[in-house]
Amino acid sequence: METKLPPASTPTSPSSPGLSPVPPPDKVDGFSRRSLRRARPRRSHSSSQFRYQSNQQELTPLPLLKDVPASELHELLSRKLAQCGVMFDFLDCVADLKGKEVKRAALNELVECVGSTRGVLIEPVYPDIIRMISVNIFRTLPPSENPEFDPEEDEPNLEPSWPHLQLVYEFFLRFLESPDFQPSVAKRYVDQKFVLMLLELFDSEDPREREYLKTILHRVYGKFLGLRAYIRKQCSHIFLRWVPAACPAETWGGKGEL
Repeated sequence: METKLPPASTPTSPSSPGLSPVPPPDKVDGFSRRSLRRARPRRSHSSSQFRYQSNQQELTPLPLLKDVPASELHELLSRKLAQCGVMFDFLDCVADLKGKEVKRAALNELVECVGSTRGVLIEPVYPDIIRMISVNIFRTLPPSENPEFDPEEDEPNLEPSWPHLQLVYEFFLRFLESPDFQPSVAKRYVDQKFVLMLLELFDSEDPREREYLKTILHRVYGKFLGLRAYIRKQCSHIFLRWVPAACPAETWGGKGEL
């Protein structure tokens, strides 16, 4: 004999008594589903997890690069690059204001120097440059609070550390575009692992970051002939991974830029 089960009760949120029941997924049309996910409360948080150095030594301004003799330029450049590798917590707007300003000024000076001063990009500074860039841009991007985030329709989480991060990306771009840039030296550090981590950053919700990444990846593709096939292969893997048929409930923020 067939036993008839009682109809399942409509689920409600245990933490929100009194709210109207949420209809089952198969009863929600596309417009209602979009309305539901857009109604989710937004949390104020960073779109990335930086390695904040809470016990760091206080940064003090260094002499300007333009004010030192040529014999001391590269030593001072390395010291400024080390300063710019110190990370700060931008979720606390009033913490380490002096240190943040010292780093911002140093980054501005580095951007100006690499873009206008010839002879500054000598081989010994390449590891310091790549180290500074890497510690600033490579970090873990947390899962989006909206798993169906659409960069063309949804409001993104902007990166709170953008006052520093934007200058790091600008420095990286000018470094790649400098007449003194030597791909034969840089390829020791800008390798397949570096490119793979760069591609992972395209999932950032911040459109300003994705725009910089698009331009930088284009420059890397043009400068490093040995990485071209690898870049094409990894981009293909990304597109195959995020095709709608394979992941209908997930999106990837950087597909438009790639």
